[in-house]
Amino acid sequence: MSRWPSFHITRRFLRVWQRDLVVYQKIWKVNLLTPVFEPLLYLLAFGVGLGGLVGKIFYQQREVPYIEFIAPALLAVNIMYNAFFENTYASFVRMYYQKTFDAMLATPLSLEEVIAGEILWGATKAVIATVIMQAVISLFGLIHYPHGLLIIPVAFLGGLTFGALGMFCTGLTPSIDMFNLPIFLLITPMFLFGGTFFPIDHLPAWARKLSLLFPLTHLVDCIRQLSFGLIQPGILWNLAVLTILFVVFFPLALITMHRRLIR
Repeated sequence: MSRWPSFHITRRFLRVWQRDLVVYQKIWKVNLLTPVFEPLLYLLAFGVGLGGLVGKIFYQQREVPYIEFIAPALLAVNIMYNAFFENTYASFVRMYYQKTFDAMLATPLSLEEVIAGEILWGATKAVIATVIMQAVISLFGLIHYPHGLLIIPVAFLGGLTFGALGMFCTGLTPSIDMFNLPIFLLITPMFLFGGTFFPIDHLPAWARKLSLLFPLTHLVDCIRQLSFGLIQPGILWNLAVLTILFVVFFPLALITMHRRLIR
C-alpha cells in the first residue's frame, strides 16, 4: 500500500454514509431526545434566567433581547457538537472497537472513501439535529423566516468543517481517553469565546483576533444573521472561512488516518 493517500474518491463513499444512516435509523429515538430537550434547557437557563439579568444585547446597530441573541448560538453549538463528536468518539469506536473500518476496507472501498463517507455522515447528523432543534426554537418565535431556511445549508457546511476537524483529531489521538485533550484545547474555548454567550466585541483586542480563528465564531455569526433576517455582506467572509477550513482539514484528516491505519 502507498504511504500517502491517493485522494481519489469515487461515489462509492456514499455506501459508507448509507451504512451509518441505516444504523442511525435503528436508534433514532434515542438521538431525538438531545436536539429536542437541549434547546429548552438552554433557553430556560440562559435565555430566561440569565437573560433576566442581562436584559438586552447590542447587535448590528440595534438592541435585541438576550434570549434572541443566544438562540442562534445554540444551533451553531449543536452543529459543532454533533459533527465533531460523531467523527471523534463514534468514528473511533467504529474504527478501533467494532472493527467496522477493517470490514469496509475488505471491500472495494478505499480508505479515502471510508473517511469521506464518515465525514459526510457527521455533517448529515449535524443537519438532522439542526432541523429538529430549529423547529423547537422556532416555536418561540426566535427565528425569522424565510431567511431561517438558509440555516440548513449553512449547518451542512459547518458539519463538514467540524467533521473534518474531528476526523483529523481521530487520526492523531492514540486512545479514546485522549479525546479529552482536543475537547479541552479546541471545543471548550470555542464554546466559551466563539460569540456564543456574548459579542466578541467585548473581548480584549488580542482575544478578538484569536476568536476569529475559531470556525464556531464564523458559524455563529452566519446563523445569527440568518435568524435575525439581517444579512450583512460579511456573511460571505464567514462562509468563505468555513469552506477554507474544510478544504484544509479534509486532506489533513485523510493523511493522519492513512498514517494510522495503513502500516
